Amino acid sequence: MKKNNLGRAYWEERYVNNETGWNIGYISTPLKTYFDQLEDKSLKILIPGAGNSYEAEYLWNLGFKNTYVVDIATQPLNHLKQRVVDFPENQLFHSDFFELNDSFDLIIEQTFFCALNPELRTSYSKQMNKLLKQNGKLVGLFFDFELTSSGPPFGGSLNEYKSLFNKNFDIKILEQSINSIKERQGKELFFIFEKKT
Repeated sequence: MKKNNLGRAYWEERYVNNETGWNIGYISTPLKTYFDQLEDKSLKILIPGAGNSYEAEYLWNLGFKNTYVVDIATQPLNHLKQRVVDFPENQLFHSDFFELNDSFDLIIEQTFFCALNPELRTSYSKQMNKLLKQNGKLVGLFFDFELTSSGPPFGGSLNEYKSLFNKNFDIKILEQSINSIKERQGKELFFIFEKKT
């Protein structure tokens, strides 16, 4: 798979062919644990490249009605709308994350970063910083395995992530996830980054 072919058509085809190996069918445990301790229901939250959006569904059902989803493919957005019929259309963005122009208190990373061409990682860090409000947070999971030329998913290491994000973010937490699902144990890093102003 050529890395430069990871555009809209590629992802639409993956959904059509049900090639969604990243889809575990429910919210991942580390993010559920993080969401369960959030108290401010007014937070404006973005989940980019959200896939089937179990995280968005969970947040919505917890009362976080200011949750937004962006995906380059239409099918995952439609799947969310079918499961959560009262999720507002205007909070589902069918567009390229890198073209999004808005501001959020919290952005959730869940298998989006690892699906991108690794050449876009610096742009990802800059765009995340741009989309976050002052003191905003980027929270989620990165894969912790060697970056290879094949993918997605594309891996990375703790040191790579530190050097990539420390220009735009204060790294509050970046450590081995202790409550990953069985299939991902030892292969995920949980992180909380705060926007540098």
